Amino acid sequence: MNRGERQLQHTLGTRQQADAFQTRQVLPHLNNRMQSFIGRQTMMFLATADLSGSCDNSFRAGPPGFVRVLDEEHLSWPEYRGNGVMASLGNITESPRVGLLFVDFDEVIGLHVNGTAEIIQDPGHQADTPPGQRARLWIVARVQEAYIHCAKNIPRMVEIPRQRGPRSPVEQPKKSDYFGTAPVNRAGPMPPARAGRGRNE
Repeated sequence: MNRGERQLQHTLGTRQQADAFQTRQVLPHLNNRMQSFIGRQTMMFLATADLSGSCDNSFRAGPPGFVRVLDEEHLSWPEYRGNGVMASLGNITESPRVGLLFVDFDEVIGLHVNGTAEIIQDPGHQADTPPGQRARLWIVARVQEAYIHCAKNIPRMVEIPRQRGPRSPVEQPKKSDYFGTAPVNRAGPMPPARAGRGRNE
């Protein structure tokens, strides 16, 4: 536990509760049940920070087992092409500490895995990528602590297959601009060309 945790535990009177949790629930490795749980997951939240402490939290997803358990102290997952910002990978190059959160909304249980990570290029992993996808890089994380996430406030949700029906008659905004951040073209449409005038008038 870090100093900030200890100070707050003392202030709020939770030190005994925290020590009991640390003793009963926190492991420095992945036990068999944790490994099996990770092998069934289709999503993960990845927390990173740069050298100055600026944080980023990102979502990763894939078929069951896209995060591979290499052994009780190591995990790996593929990195696919995204928006090109490289926020998570950029942070890892500066500060290797990562926090992983796996949440199973069907079983209503979660797992924290904290540790360090490194970026690798390993062609030997390529055969494990889903059909039609190609990993550009891989991340290998070393486990330092793993513990359960309290199920108390996790909602139960069941995955629904994507529906491929007819398009809505109402034009929908692109998902990439769902929050309306793209610049608006204020110039308006170009006026029609007048007859008899060339493009080099």
